[in-house]
Amino acid sequence: MSPNEIRAKYLKFFEERGHTVIPSASLVPENDPTTLFTGSGMQPLVPYLLGKDHPMGKRLVDSQKSFRAGDIEEVGDNRHTTFFEMLGNWSLGDYFKKEQLGWYFEFLTAELGIPKERLWVTCFEGEEKFDIPKDTESAEIWKSLGIGEERIRYYGSNKNWWSRAGAPEEMPAGEPGGPDSETFYEFEEVEHDPKYGAACHPNCDCGRFMEIGNSVFMQYIKQQDGSFALLPKQNVDFGGGLERITAAANNASDVFPVAHAPIISYLEKVSGKKYLEVSPLDIRAFRIIADHMKAAVFLIGDGVRPSNTERGYFVRRLIRRGVLYADRLGITENTFSGIVGAVADMYKEQYPELTAQGVEIAQVIAQEEERFRKTLERGVKELARFAGGGELSAQDAFQLFTTYGFPLELIIEEAGARGIKQVDVEGFKELLKQHQNLSRAGSEQKFKGGLADTSEKTTRLHTAHHLLLKALQFVLGAHVKQRGSNITQERLRIDFSHGEKMTKEQIELVEHIVNEKIHENLPVIRTEIAREDAEKLGAEHEFGAKYPDKVSVYSIGPEGADIAAPEFEKAYSIEFCGGPHVTNTGELAKSGVFKIQKEEAVSAGVRRIKAVLQ
Repeated sequence: MSPNEIRAKYLKFFEERGHTVIPSASLVPENDPTTLFTGSGMQPLVPYLLGKDHPMGKRLVDSQKSFRAGDIEEVGDNRHTTFFEMLGNWSLGDYFKKEQLGWYFEFLTAELGIPKERLWVTCFEGEEKFDIPKDTESAEIWKSLGIGEERIRYYGSNKNWWSRAGAPEEMPAGEPGGPDSETFYEFEEVEHDPKYGAACHPNCDCGRFMEIGNSVFMQYIKQQDGSFALLPKQNVDFGGGLERITAAANNASDVFPVAHAPIISYLEKVSGKKYLEVSPLDIRAFRIIADHMKAAVFLIGDGVRPSNTERGYFVRRLIRRGVLYADRLGITENTFSGIVGAVADMYKEQYPELTAQGVEIAQVIAQEEERFRKTLERGVKELARFAGGGELSAQDAFQLFTTYGFPLELIIEEAGARGIKQVDVEGFKELLKQHQNLSRAGSEQKFKGGLADTSEKTTRLHTAHHLLLKALQFVLGAHVKQRGSNITQERLRIDFSHGEKMTKEQIELVEHIVNEKIHENLPVIRTEIAREDAEKLGAEHEFGAKYPDKVSVYSIGPEGADIAAPEFEKAYSIEFCGGPHVTNTGELAKSGVFKIQKEEAVSAGVRRIKAVLQ
């Protein structure tokens, strides 16, 4: 059974049970600076899980494309990937544990034919400190469905609790959270590796068990006094990796032959090697290339271009890691652009935009691959300086990692081949840990000032962002399209398509237009409208993204210009957007005058502006 078949079955299954199918959001979160990428199905739905009414109803289902940058180093085993699709279904104050667990079990066993004897589940063991009880309710439901008690395990808040802030003690007052119940598939033919512990269990990393789904029951809210109370509206948030569920449905402990088959076939063709007939190290190389290039294709398709900062850094890193491992397989020519067709063909029905953008994506990858192969030559020459003995210090190894993109395993391998007696691996790991901690600290700081708090300052800058995009189109031309955004309480940032540095006069004119619209006190109006009608009105929207039949649109001015009024066509700005926004542009003046602080290049054909209200 293929991923496309399972995706279709899942969406149909829950649609038949009253769920509305919603489209996948972009991998670049819209107006959410708390994270660089969409990494789960629930991420675009957080406002609705926190109480906001969803325009499509209380029961939702989708397949969300996701990217987790933190998993890059994990790729290479039988199950980890950076890019994946997350099958998800939600109840927003509607059904709860009994329906969720029963339906999911039915989908796995009746629809996909997975033997219940292969399934293990985990539940929350409770938290005495906060008087949160053990989740025996979920366990009893699993038993009634046919999961034996011996295959039900309990874990603490580090495994079976979900909130945005983490464990209960880390949650601030007013934060919702709750227990979750994870489902695992057991590959009985895989022997337990004792290096992961004396006994195997569902959360063991030996490869015998694979997590295939997690039902989160958002049940509690933290009080001001630190205690927990039940939420008045309790939600269900389910997420299951499509690739892993496909592996389970095929009893295939390796997700790559079932979820990356066309890419593996392409690599076999250009390398002259067979995936299952090579050494374990070469199998790992196949997996890393397949995952990284699929992820790169999707990220580029969603507007991210290789660069040295933020999202672009990860696209560049994916491609460069792929090149390094391609060399291991004997692929020394620029061939990665050929993978684009294989990926696009895999997803031609679910994500047709990849086919539409195929030529452009292939060009971006080809340019980056060619550029890195030149860098790689310099890196090898740099490594050759240490040949013939001596030690490669942690600092030198880390420079090869950061400057030339050499992963640690390649550094060790190349050092051994060149007669370098020792590599300071532990020192390298310490430097890498420090580097990751700095990055993590930066992300946490970004979260604290992020749009997720919906503060007045952030909301005003969000509206200013709309004014700015339209002003850029007026001044620079209709070719200007948004390629990314980041909005905090302090400033807004927009990435947009434009090939030249803006002149001082152009910047001043854009500022003048935005401030003019602020002082015109234009109303900001939210309207739900048919997608086709919004497109006919010329509403700005993300290229290649899939939208539901009914969309939320924000228009700015003139007075009385709601969606049905003739004056609507005179609106200054109209965009597909989920909000939030001010009700009148004059409110922006409370934060100050609009001012562009910086205009710079991000990548070829993409510029960036940082601006404030001060």
